[in-house]
Amino acid sequence: MTSNANKSPNAFRTISEVADAMGVPQHVLRFWESKFSQITPMKRGGGRRYYRPEDVEIIKVIRKLLHDDGYTIKGAQKLLKEQGIKNILDSFDAESKNDILKASPKTKNTYESQILNITKKSAEANIQTNIEETEIVASLKKLRIRLEIIRQNLKL
Repeated sequence: MTSNANKSPNAFRTISEVADAMGVPQHVLRFWESKFSQITPMKRGGGRRYYRPEDVEIIKVIRKLLHDDGYTIKGAQKLLKEQGIKNILDSFDAESKNDILKASPKTKNTYESQILNITKKSAEANIQTNIEETEIVASLKKLRIRLEIIRQNLKL
């Protein structure tokens, strides 16, 4: 098998090459094809997929939206529909765009990066949740004390 390093930038890529470059399993790419009509690999005999350079660029944008920026599938679909791939690519700052076009994931474990993004985005929501949880815990402690008093009274 030919590695990506030896191929021309305009060469078609197999699903395994694209999956390796993006740091996602092959089934994720097939799933994204079903959710994003913008991804249209050429299919040869036997259903073998060949991704054009444009397809790879679209996949890079989708990967960034889902894995790095924390968008949901529906959120990414909406953004792509409203703004288009070209406008989204243009909106990335130069450094970010270079990272995307290199097709190298920021971490080896994309699930790990997803968890980090979710954690960052939910930090503000957690502040409110923590306040509510503190109130609930205090109420439960009071209830526990009351129940303990009732239990002691029943023993008498």
